[in-house]
Amino acid sequence: MSTAPRPGIAGTGALALVAALVAMWPYTGVIAPGAWTFVVVAVIVVVALSGMAGRALFRRVREGIRSLLTLLVQLIALALTLTGLLASETAEFGVMPTAAGIELTGLRLQRAVEEISNGVAPIDATVSMTTAMGLAFTLVALLVDHLLAQRLVVLTVLFTSIVGAVPMLVTFGSTNLAWFVLQAVLILVVLRFGARHDRDATRHSPYVAASVIGASAIAVTLFLTPALPLTAPGGGSGTLMTVSADLRLGDDLRRPNEREALTLVTSAAAPPYLRLATLSRFDGEIWRPDRSDRNPVEDGFGARPWRDPIDTVEQEVSIKVVGVSSSRLPVPYAAEEISGLPRGWQAMPLNRTVISSTQDAAGADYTVQTATPAPSLEQIRATSAGGAEIVPASDDSLPDVIGDLAREVTADARTDYDRLLALQDWFRSEFAYSLDAPVEDGFDGTGADAVAKFLDVRSGYCIHFAGAFALMAQSLDMPVRIVVGYLPGTSTDQKRGDSRVYSVTSDKLHSWPEVHFRGIGWVPFEPTATLGTPTDFVSEAGSGGGDDPDSPTASPSPTAAPSSSSTSGPDRSDEDPGAGGGGELPRLDPTPVVLVAAGILFVMLLPGLGRALRRMMRISRSRRGDAMAAWREVADTMGDLRLPLRSSETARTRAQALVASRGVDAEALRMLVDAVERRSYAERATDGADLSSALTRVIADLETSVSRGRRVLAWLLPASLLRR
Repeated sequence: MSTAPRPGIAGTGALALVAALVAMWPYTGVIAPGAWTFVVVAVIVVVALSGMAGRALFRRVREGIRSLLTLLVQLIALALTLTGLLASETAEFGVMPTAAGIELTGLRLQRAVEEISNGVAPIDATVSMTTAMGLAFTLVALLVDHLLAQRLVVLTVLFTSIVGAVPMLVTFGSTNLAWFVLQAVLILVVLRFGARHDRDATRHSPYVAASVIGASAIAVTLFLTPALPLTAPGGGSGTLMTVSADLRLGDDLRRPNEREALTLVTSAAAPPYLRLATLSRFDGEIWRPDRSDRNPVEDGFGARPWRDPIDTVEQEVSIKVVGVSSSRLPVPYAAEEISGLPRGWQAMPLNRTVISSTQDAAGADYTVQTATPAPSLEQIRATSAGGAEIVPASDDSLPDVIGDLAREVTADARTDYDRLLALQDWFRSEFAYSLDAPVEDGFDGTGADAVAKFLDVRSGYCIHFAGAFALMAQSLDMPVRIVVGYLPGTSTDQKRGDSRVYSVTSDKLHSWPEVHFRGIGWVPFEPTATLGTPTDFVSEAGSGGGDDPDSPTASPSPTAAPSSSSTSGPDRSDEDPGAGGGGELPRLDPTPVVLVAAGILFVMLLPGLGRALRRMMRISRSRRGDAMAAWREVADTMGDLRLPLRSSETARTRAQALVASRGVDAEALRMLVDAVERRSYAERATDGADLSSALTRVIADLETSVSRGRRVLAWLLPASLLRR
């Protein structure tokens, strides 16, 4: 039996190091830059170097024991390294682990789990996250190192691919195309490494076929995939836009290509704002999503938070997501029931939003029943802001200008509602909307310092208006939160029954503040200059407060709620396409489906194309009298057709068996066998006569001797490409 060369110690360690680093790369897109990258790289390097040292030290020991001893060396090196990098303050001599260090690490891991559960990408590079990533990639690097040492290359490929794809899967982030290409190259290298050290492999590797298949797969990934105009499942056009529950909307708003995000149908006079998430926890730098109990969305959202004297506007809104990828579902406020969703979506009763850890909003088609409080101007003025369990930002963490300006702007107002209206009017009249000013002046965020800069520059976009309004309201002791979602859509020429179809585009991404009033609930405000509809409730007398010098002019609030009567929902029955000006939501564009299907078909045919190319080359060589090329093609054809092959049989013995059992042309086989024997045993081997006709006759007879199913299988999955 032939033996394969044992893999070199340095080569195995170097390949494991590179594979772990490639798997780490996608995490740089979901975790902010920080010390964690140094720690992870250090861990990967220590695993590789200590693995090389252990295998060199115990190279004369039996393989199983050598692996265990090498693992022990790696664990000792890692314990010292991790302690020195992450818990040196509790360590003996700065590197020796102690019980206090282990306890500290456990606490940090608990904190990291909480940060991951409640955070949004990119997650802050805290000490806890650094600890979690260091320990996680300790396991990753160890597994990759030992899998490669045992030549378990398929498991190595699967493991590194899964680890690298996790950040894109859990965050619904955009595809890291460069990583996929690099991972494809790494897979080819790892598989080649396994083939070279496979003791069951023969000495000749199918370089041509492997090169053609590998290069074609990478080319498809690099050139074809980005060109596919993929749509959201169920309809629409254009690529999916990823939206997460954070306030980093600047990059999304500055995207040059506007695309349709969703469509909605409502019979109301105006389409509603749609929300993805609410953020009420402010740590001085970032507003974070609410923490809330969850229940299956089919169980509803619980009781209404407002009192009976408050009028209620009930509506039905049908929504179809066509260009958004998100783990959160766009819904109007305040959702009460949602129909048409698959299992896996969860309701958050605290803020009446919808979230899922397993589903994607892309392609969702659902109907939301809403009930919105519509207090009169007198009712909301008689109510104070409060009644919500919101932890305000510490006054010590806020620049003085925030509270000073809030008190100055609201000095003449007598009620909480009037104070908030004064803030809203001040922002809308004294500030300018701009996507460029925050970037140019370096305050593109919602931290306290960024808000102070925005109040000075007086130019920014929605997150700056919402963040400044929220902190100023908090300085006045009002419970406030920020909502991330979409502005109302624009009307289209389509109708469904009597209801208008509205289109919401990607540039409608928006954020706005909400303040909680006792007995009423959360009331939205719209401080962003030139955008949306400013909040303004109607007087009971129907004058909009026009007789009162302190009252504003009546206009719809951001929830489209102020209305004296409820509205009926849209007609969801099937409509005649020719009636009522159209009536169907956008249909699925078949082009992406066709292109994707063609791409899948091309990938499926790649092995057969590679095998056909190699056959053509061998037939060409046999035409010049190359007997060995012709005979290798006979053997590979037998392997593809799943015919028995024995390495011990001679060419003449194999030919006799094929004539007897498969009915192959005896004369054609005789020509090939004679040429092989002359090539093998003649003193001066030279190429002989043209063998291509005999070779093609033998191939045809072999294929005829098996069933059609075997012939198809031989084309789709040629075994000779894997047999060396």
